Amino acid sequence: VQLVESGGGLVQPGGSLRLSCAASGFTFSSSIMRWTRQAPGKGLEWVSTIYGDSTTSYIDSVKGRFTISRDNAKNTVYLQMNSLKAEDTAVYYCSRGFGRRGQGTQVTVSS
Repeated sequence: VQLVESGGGLVQPGGSLRLSCAASGFTFSSSIMRWTRQAPGKGLEWVSTIYGDSTTSYIDSVKGRFTISRDNAKNTVYLQMNSLKAEDTAVYYCSRGFGRRGQGTQVTVSS
């Protein structure tokens, strides 16, 4: 299993970013994929899940602002993040189910 996250960066409050997670080494199309995040000094927090049938779920704090999606042809899962807030600042990780995470991508929301 290999997962490589990308797309993070520095963005102003209210801005947008799209994170990508390129997956390999397993059958992606049928796999549950999850995004989690870890803010400075805090524990790991689940953000969103997408199932093999593209059903999605989100933590309440990001509902209506974040959208998870997948492209099975590219073995990639995305997290579109809009209306970003300072409290979204964290390292974002993807994982296959509850398995090992990738290396993460830093998202910093600051003016």
